[in-house]
Amino acid sequence: MSQEQPQKLRPQHDHDRPINYGDVFDVSGELASQPVAPRDAAAMQAAENIALGKTQRGGPAAVMQSAAEANERAGFTSHSTATHIARDQGVTVSESTVADGNRIFTEAIGDQVLSQYATPEVPTRASGAALGRDQSTIGEALEATSLSAGDKAVDQSDAAAIYAAEARASATNEIKPGGIGSRAQSAATLNERTTFFSDKITISDVLGDATTKLSDDKPVTREDAEGIISAEIRNKPDMRTTPGGVASSMAAAARLNQSK
Repeated sequence: MSQEQPQKLRPQHDHDRPINYGDVFDVSGELASQPVAPRDAAAMQAAENIALGKTQRGGPAAVMQSAAEANERAGFTSHSTATHIARDQGVTVSESTVADGNRIFTEAIGDQVLSQYATPEVPTRASGAALGRDQSTIGEALEATSLSAGDKAVDQSDAAAIYAAEARASATNEIKPGGIGSRAQSAATLNERTTFFSDKITISDVLGDATTKLSDDKPVTREDAEGIISAEIRNKPDMRTTPGGVASSMAAAARLNQSK
């Protein structure tokens, strides 16, 4: 089984109307009722390429492109359609650095935030550079999450990030049934059906002693952190990483590893 989780399902909507921003992003106001437009999607793709050096897999530009293409095929928009909000207020990907050294990227149309996530602020190593033996591992970063966000009930974004982390820790990039990724997915599904918080399965229940539960482990690289961040935000309605969550812990571990 590969590390990639399926994209989150688009909310159900009437096929006699276009896919609006409110259908695929946690936005409000006028933007929520506007069809996702091809020119908006192209602008966000360009903004991501400038800020990130690439289009974020499963990020806002990719989601917008998919929705815009569907709207254009259905005849709700033309190839040159842009919302007046994107045209007048702009499409932006902004970056800030916080005290722990991580970079926070915020993707927005006008004043409506589509996604916000952290990536490790680390230098790019020369080709062939190896990580040392004293580096923080994926298993250790998962255990750190069980402390920093241990009381949080496991949801689908947590499960996707844990699943991706387990796959990246594996020497074969695959995971075995019954691993912590599978346990996290089962926990997220059960929690969705559970009313009382006291009965829900928490991150600490799944990730406690994570290093002993992984069949393989490895130091966290920047590429690992970016892949796990992508998995987490793809499965959150607001497309933001969880403070102290799996993606945040991996970003911190990658930054620490690269600084050693």
